[in-house]
Amino acid sequence: MLNKTMTAPERKSVFGHLTHGCTRLFDRYLPDPLVIVVLITIAIMAAGIVLKGHTATAMLNYWTDGFWTLHAFAMQMVLILVTGFVVATTPLFKHLVSRIASGATTPASAIILVTLVSLAASWLNWGIGLVVGAILAKELARRVAGVDYRLLISSAYSGFLIWHAGLSGSVPLALATPGNFLEANIGLIPTSLTLFSNFNISLVVALFIVLPLTNYLLMKSIDTPVTLTAQADTPKPGNTEALRPAERIEQAAWPALFIALLGLAGVVAYAVQGGGLNLNIIIFALLFTGIGLHRNLRNFLDQMNEAVKGASGVIIQFPFYAGIMGMMSQSGLASDFAQLFVDISSAQTLPAWSFLSAGIINMFIPSGGGQWAVQGPILMEAAQALNADIPKVAMAFAWGDSWTNMLQPFWALPALAIAGLKARDIMGYCAIVMLVTGTMIGGALLLS
Repeated sequence: MLNKTMTAPERKSVFGHLTHGCTRLFDRYLPDPLVIVVLITIAIMAAGIVLKGHTATAMLNYWTDGFWTLHAFAMQMVLILVTGFVVATTPLFKHLVSRIASGATTPASAIILVTLVSLAASWLNWGIGLVVGAILAKELARRVAGVDYRLLISSAYSGFLIWHAGLSGSVPLALATPGNFLEANIGLIPTSLTLFSNFNISLVVALFIVLPLTNYLLMKSIDTPVTLTAQADTPKPGNTEALRPAERIEQAAWPALFIALLGLAGVVAYAVQGGGLNLNIIIFALLFTGIGLHRNLRNFLDQMNEAVKGASGVIIQFPFYAGIMGMMSQSGLASDFAQLFVDISSAQTLPAWSFLSAGIINMFIPSGGGQWAVQGPILMEAAQALNADIPKVAMAFAWGDSWTNMLQPFWALPALAIAGLKARDIMGYCAIVMLVTGTMIGGALLLS
């Protein structure tokens, strides 16, 4: 339950007026993300007909063809959400989160802590970052009096901005992988030139300083914090009647522990055989960790049923974005838009234009891998023609793809589902984060 905490009015700074204006704007005018994706669908279909000369039938075919392309990924996102939620409801994980949360006793320390933890988790793996940050933010909201719940969730989500420059970044990892679709043109690019380049590491370090500071200043600009009323977890009454044989099996420990150990043995075997960290293995590990820590399958299923209630936004919206991606790529709209930025670039400015164009196209194709498949060949060809720094151009794209996620509700859905909030509750704060970090990253690309 949310409630407003009145504080003494303070004279607003310029930053405070900007924050207030953004939060009010998004609160009043930002519709549900499903409405947004429907409007984008209509706009892209019209653009393909008017700007590219495609028939309505052709655009309809592009849409329906693309509609089914993200089903596997959508299922992965649902599973990362529900398995993360299930693990978060285990007594052990609650204890661990509580210990981390105990490091914050004031609203300022809570905002800084959740930002740093989310940044670190997202750098390690974007799937972990999306879940861990939101869970910690919710726990901090229960423990720290006077901290704005909306800003806590926004701060947790803001850490996701770093994902494409981290260990699970799809573009730098793809460029280093033999057989990738650009290898014949540019060869293999090792991560030492992308993820672990001085340029990328400098931006990552800068973000660990700038982002907590930005969220702290956002907190200082809030006159009336919206807090989460503390609610103690009340245990469900046990069944005092004699259990039927089926119920005894459901509540027995041995089936859950056996299958959990089997699953975790699979994770160990995968790691020993040199398997890399990816979304599937994270989901696999979370699933069997959750079963084991809940100690019986009945408890696990009860929490799974609760978790699924928050996944509706992910389930319904991912196909719509897949349809938009199909229209953008097959109609040529995405490649034409990317080419516009390439045409005005020089060797020095191509990274900055790559960053900006990736950020804009990300609003319509919010999938890093899918967007790189469309935009990557154009950027790499331009980098070769202009004799630009190819790894830097690629990483500029990666940062641009991450940057506008702060305004794209697509990736915020898992965090919002865990928090029980709507996109309009956090997007005003995220818009400020996008402006600040965009200025920082864009400026670094121009000056370096």
